[in-house]
Amino acid sequence: MSERNIWVAGARPRTLPAAISPVLVGTALIRRDHHSINFLNAILALLVSLLLQIAVNYSNDYSDGIRGTDNNRVGPVRLVASGLASARAVKQAAFICFALAAALGAILAIRVSWWLVLVGLISILAAWNYTGGKRPYGYSGLGEISVFLFFGLVATVGSYVVQSHHISWQSILVSVPVGALSCSLLAINNLRDLPKDSLVGKKTVAVRLGDKRARTMFIALLLAAHLAAALAALITPWTLITLLFLPITGKIVRGIRAGAAGAQLIPMLGQVGKLQLFLSTALALALFI
Repeated sequence: MSERNIWVAGARPRTLPAAISPVLVGTALIRRDHHSINFLNAILALLVSLLLQIAVNYSNDYSDGIRGTDNNRVGPVRLVASGLASARAVKQAAFICFALAAALGAILAIRVSWWLVLVGLISILAAWNYTGGKRPYGYSGLGEISVFLFFGLVATVGSYVVQSHHISWQSILVSVPVGALSCSLLAINNLRDLPKDSLVGKKTVAVRLGDKRARTMFIALLLAAHLAAALAALITPWTLITLLFLPITGKIVRGIRAGAAGAQLIPMLGQVGKLQLFLSTALALALFI
């Protein structure tokens, strides 16, 4: 694997729909509410979201790697645990992404409001302390809550606010399917890693619930995303087109109920990422029409 491919793999591209989807949906709602889309602010919001997602992935790789949590895992390439990159280099990559996100966020704050600086600071601290620091909250089962808040509510509503300059109930509603699908990405990751996490004391929600109930929770997240997207028909009936992706969800659910585990869940992670991108794109188009 070339050095470039190593860092691309470490950025975990399959998780990037979680960063793209909220900006896509929040921006589309601007059009629905008869506001003018501020393309520069939308692009800045997208870049900040992507950089934070990549920074989280690198920081998790670093923190789990130095703790030994990632030893002998299945799934995406772990740069530190596999020895493909030094812990110092991965930490630097995470900090570079955080710094770039902060710089672009500062530009966005200058253009919109300085309170965005506080939101950005909290987001960066939450990203780092997910698995970093002395008391990483990702080791205590709070990962899904954080993902829903930051890659669902904050990212979607924030993308809407930086262009409209106000919060609406519609922006909160459409953030729910985005957040639920982002949580499902983490949930299937944690389900895959459940045996290893339980051995090293990483008490994710999946570890706390156990295999059977973790699978039920994952399925519930997918169904909640579809339900919330359908409820967005209160904004426009066109959002019901998101139901066209139920067959993809059904395929994923059948695999989970059949007991897919370990390496069998890796391609399913990609399917969940595609589902998030497809459903969010359809939701955005429905709002844009």
